[in-house]
Amino acid sequence: MPYPHNALDFSQHPVLVAGGSSGIGRGIATAFADAGAQVSVWGTRDSAAAYDPPDVLARFDYQQVDLQQRRQIERAAQRHGALHTLVLSQGTVRYGRGEYTADGFRDVVDLNLTSVMDCCLAFEKALGGLPGNVIVIGSVASFRATRGNPAYAASKSGLLGLLRSLADAWAGRGIRVNGIAPGFVETQLTRVTFDDEKRREATRRAIPMNRFGTPQDMAGAALFLASPLAAYMTGQMLVVDGGMTLA
Repeated sequence: MPYPHNALDFSQHPVLVAGGSSGIGRGIATAFADAGAQVSVWGTRDSAAAYDPPDVLARFDYQQVDLQQRRQIERAAQRHGALHTLVLSQGTVRYGRGEYTADGFRDVVDLNLTSVMDCCLAFEKALGGLPGNVIVIGSVASFRATRGNPAYAASKSGLLGLLRSLADAWAGRGIRVNGIAPGFVETQLTRVTFDDEKRREATRRAIPMNRFGTPQDMAGAALFLASPLAAYMTGQMLVVDGGMTLA
């Protein structure tokens, strides 16, 4: 069967990006909107105007949701009808051995992993209506150790197991569950690397493509995963890292 000529046309497709107010999430939300989708974004601030610049999220339906509060997720999900694509881009990290404390470890795992499952459960019926698909933003840490950040590594590794399990459970209903594992992308979470010139250059030299990733690089993978081009693909985590994990 030939590929549809408009495989990347998401006109009128409802898409929600949790954690879509900045960084990779906002890049993905923008790409879906450019492709015609009706995009909703969940963020942490009280309104879209609270971001800088104040119109950066103007094209999206914005809602403030604390993703570490399951009941907030459930209430916010009730606003939505059938959903074509659910992108789960929330995440945090603690530096300076902050993840070696009990509270720090739990806080990171709660947002990076537990809230992803909470969102999937809240939207299970909505995704089954079209049917839809889920795209989880993991990390190269889903596949390897991350020195100094055990909670981040554990949560991102856990995302890989979670998406595989959900993909298996929901495949019969036509809901696909996949993920993206970014390499180094300049965002608020990776500022500790990018603000240190020596560390930044050492990291760049370790990437065979000799450049850092961008939110647009991740957005391209997200559009593919949500499109008919990936119709027979589920339970997979696409590594998008410029070759960093090859060696």
